[in-house]
Amino acid sequence: MKKKLNCILLIDDDSPTNFLHEMVIEEMDCAEQVVSVESGEMALAFLNTEVDGQHPHPDLIFLDINMPAMNGWEFLEAYKTLDVERQGKVIIVMLTTSLNPEDRDNAQKINQITGFLNKPLTAEALEQILKEHFFDQ
Repeated sequence: MKKKLNCILLIDDDSPTNFLHEMVIEEMDCAEQVVSVESGEMALAFLNTEVDGQHPHPDLIFLDINMPAMNGWEFLEAYKTLDVERQGKVIIVMLTTSLNPEDRDNAQKINQITGFLNKPLTAEALEQILKEHFFDQ
């Protein structure tokens, strides 16, 4: 049986981008569940939901930087305030179109961020993340 992550959370305000990234993840068959949300607020609402007494625990979050209302940096600030149980042991990868070197530098300074990639997500990049952080194949 192939190893799979429980859940991957995509946070990006562009629904076609989320759709494309969902397709890459589904083709790799590496997650039981893929959840796409279009804002930081929706991501926080998802993380705070409770089903049968349990909160969702995504293993991997792909986070866009430039989003209206709550950008990726603001999401991370709010994420840090969640209790540890809701945060879980999650890997957060910034997935962005930003070419601003300051964004990459800022990402390296934040403990919760384990990677910084340019869009779109590719099967090769996803495979590398899975090998590096989850499945030492």
